[in-house]
Amino acid sequence: MKIRRILSVFLLSVLLAALFLTPCAYAIDEPTLDARNALLIDVTADRVLYGYKEKEKAYPASITKVMTALLVLEAVDRGELSLSQPITASNVAVTSITADSSTVGIKADEVMPLEELLYCLLIESANEAANVLAEAVAGTIPDFVDKMNQRAKELGCEGTHFVNPNGLHDPNHYSTAWDIYLIAREAMKHELFTTICSSKSHNVPATNKSKGRELHSTNALISNWRMLGYLYNYADGLKTGSTPEAGRCLLASAVKDGRRLISIVLGCPVKNINGQNKIMSFVDSAALLDWGYNNFSVKTIFTTEDLIQEVPVALSKETNGVLVHAAEDVSFLLPNDVTPDMLVRKVTVYGDTAYAPIEAGQELGEMTLSYDGYTYATVKLLAADSVSVNRFLQGKYILGQFFSKTIVKIITIVVILLALFLVVWFKMLRPRKRYSSRRKNGSGFRNYRGRRR
Repeated sequence: MKIRRILSVFLLSVLLAALFLTPCAYAIDEPTLDARNALLIDVTADRVLYGYKEKEKAYPASITKVMTALLVLEAVDRGELSLSQPITASNVAVTSITADSSTVGIKADEVMPLEELLYCLLIESANEAANVLAEAVAGTIPDFVDKMNQRAKELGCEGTHFVNPNGLHDPNHYSTAWDIYLIAREAMKHELFTTICSSKSHNVPATNKSKGRELHSTNALISNWRMLGYLYNYADGLKTGSTPEAGRCLLASAVKDGRRLISIVLGCPVKNINGQNKIMSFVDSAALLDWGYNNFSVKTIFTTEDLIQEVPVALSKETNGVLVHAAEDVSFLLPNDVTPDMLVRKVTVYGDTAYAPIEAGQELGEMTLSYDGYTYATVKLLAADSVSVNRFLQGKYILGQFFSKTIVKIITIVVILLALFLVVWFKMLRPRKRYSSRRKNGSGFRNYRGRRR
């Protein structure tokens, strides 16, 4: 009994020690935000860094104008419109917006180049400019809205429905943070879109109805002309939005150390902080971008010089294994509390075994790298050295492979059965002769005595 107790205590001590020695990955604290919906994407790494109710329906307000700009630019790409083309504002376009909404004061029958309308749309967030552009693309605003909804479906937006091209509130006009990202990602493929969205200001030349206009960005992350205290050094766009129902919204873009991040915050309040009213869409966006840059970094996992492991080799007497290395340098974005050695490696060798002859640089398999259920990369594995083949083993293997084929097995069985049948037929089933062979005796035929008389 005493020995059993001592053994139990010893085993328990070992288990406890193992628990204390097990390495732990400490999770990164999530950002503290006031937004009702939020999303952070590392565009460079094509990876979601943070999401909060990102696929829940919300009102996008003037972020809607990103889709409007996308359809205009795509019409230009198709040759249906040109950037220098003069566009005349209709009475419907300029009078169908609320008096207190965002505007640059475009008048009915005012003529303005299409490119200048895009600046009015994206820098000053002019609602009437959205209507004018919609009519230029589709003829009527309702027809343009149909195009908006169709394009949203094509981009994979599952939680979006548009009612107008400017984002003025309507209960049936909604989107999600995720869908906004999909639309913005497509729009950012157009250089003019990113150029306009990153502009702090712009001068619109005089028109037939107005003197020149000076535009100033509504995005306080890139411009302090409208409000102070929100500038973010790495920000370069993109679009603000605000209605009483939607709250304060911001689609923001930033680039730091070669990494582009896009953040989306919807439904932010205006909050009193230390006696000052703060627009939390700008505060939350800056906090979210900082969180992404400070808690994630690109790390080198392998180079082509690193030997991964040895894989088994068959058909050679030279060696029974060959070392493999990655086909390319492997670097990707990781949380700062995750080190490369914590990644789970899964090596798959094609056919489970490498067969000689093998040439150095030959692709033998692949390796996946994952952590906490997320696969970060899949990389091809190449042989580090050449391996010669043994001809006897190779011939034996080829014969084995040949006779292992189903059709060959069937033919072999048929041939064997046919051979057995022939043997049996010749031995047992062949008809015997009616008369026995004549045998010679000394006088001629055996037992012949001549004819009786």
